[in-house]
Amino acid sequence: MTGAAVETYRRLNLDCLICLGGGGTQKGAYHLMTKGGLNVVTVPKTIDNDVYGTDVCFGYDTGMSIAAEAIDRLHTTASSHHRVMVVDIMGHNAGWLALGAGVAGGADVILIPEIPYSMDVVAQSLLDRMRQGKMFSIVAMAEGAVPRTAIPKKHDAKDKKNGAKKNGAGGHYKEPVSAILAEHLEQATRLETRVTSLGHLQRGGIPTPADRILCTEFGTHAAECVLRRRFGVMIAKRGEAFVPVPLKDVVGKRRIVSPDHPLLLAARSVGTCLGDVWEGYPIVVKRFPQGALS
Repeated sequence: MTGAAVETYRRLNLDCLICLGGGGTQKGAYHLMTKGGLNVVTVPKTIDNDVYGTDVCFGYDTGMSIAAEAIDRLHTTASSHHRVMVVDIMGHNAGWLALGAGVAGGADVILIPEIPYSMDVVAQSLLDRMRQGKMFSIVAMAEGAVPRTAIPKKHDAKDKKNGAKKNGAGGHYKEPVSAILAEHLEQATRLETRVTSLGHLQRGGIPTPADRILCTEFGTHAAECVLRRRFGVMIAKRGEAFVPVPLKDVVGKRRIVSPDHPLLLAARSVGTCLGDVWEGYPIVVKRFPQGALS
């Protein structure tokens, strides 16, 4: 594949190849640069928002908006039928998409890969809501979310019917973690629990205006790098500025949600359960030193 790309590049007498994509694209572009001798400039594009070295990727706002709208719509069914709705959200092994959509959509529980969750903690948070008279809950669950303790694998015919993924060469089907969590929550709360997997619906459709503007800004800065013959870089947005970052500093790394990220702290402050500890009340007091708000 690399050879074909290099041959086409040479045949068309190109000055530069601009690559748009996520971590895999950045790695591929770096390979074309180092092994094929091509001039490359890259731009971070992924709904996962996990490309290292930039504050944001275009595509993220669109994916987040679709997931948040789905959570908004599920609120109607959850509240009217007294159900727990577990929403499977993409994002690979980073929690940006589930966290953003969960906060925007007002999810009661948000589970992300960066914070291993306890099913018992999640169940306790829902039981506490029930004691407050809230007989429904929304759980926004990232596809890469992992439990603190290993979950026994289940293999049976119904898993294939329910769309579970194949597990290994033996052709067995592994029950989705979201389905296992839903079963646990239903047993704990006695509320009907359903799983909604948004899947690739988050990846298509019409981009949000914010993403269109961001894409245009990334594109103009990439073109500027080409005109200045500054190759081997990725255009990154840091704060309000767009800066070229050496590709070698980007590849092989992933941007994940840090424990002190403002959006994560905001989620905790409004009482969102993140699966690690359930306090039942906002923790604004813990976020600010004593007297800081006076």
